[in-house]
Amino acid sequence: MNHSAALTLEDIHAFLRRDFPQLYVHGEIFSVLEIAHGTCLMRMDYHESQLRPGGTISGPSMMALADVGLYVALLGAIGEVPLAVTTNFSINFLKKPDPCPMIAECRYLKIGKRLAVGEANLFSAGNDGLVAHVTATYSVPAAQMR
Repeated sequence: MNHSAALTLEDIHAFLRRDFPQLYVHGEIFSVLEIAHGTCLMRMDYHESQLRPGGTISGPSMMALADVGLYVALLGAIGEVPLAVTTNFSINFLKKPDPCPMIAECRYLKIGKRLAVGEANLFSAGNDGLVAHVTATYSVPAAQMR
C-alpha cells in the first residue's frame, strides 16, 4: 500500500533548519530530494571537512547521511516528531567512496507502535556501486505515533 508523505519537502527542510541547525554548519550540504511514507532520497554534497586520510569520505560523514536520511524517512510516515531517536545503528562499509556528493536511499521495513526498523543504501553520486549499507532502529514516543 502506498501512502503519501506526512510532510512535504518544504516542511522537512524547514524542520531540519529549525531543529537541527548543526547540519548546516558547513552550508546547505544536506538536502532531501524526495520524501514519501517511510522512504526518502537524501543527498550530502561534498565538503572538505568530510575527508579522512586517503582522500575518501569519512565513516562518520556517511553515518550522518544515513542517520539523517532514515530520520527523514520516518518523519515522512509519522509526521514531525522531534523526539524520535536512534536506538540501534549498524553500518557495513562496502567500497571506498570518492570525494564527491553522496546519495542515501532510505526505506522502512517496519514501523510499529514504538519502534521502526529501516535500511539505507549509500552511493557516490553518479556511481551505481553500493558504498555502504545501514540498518537502524528508531524509538518513537508513544503519544506521537499517528
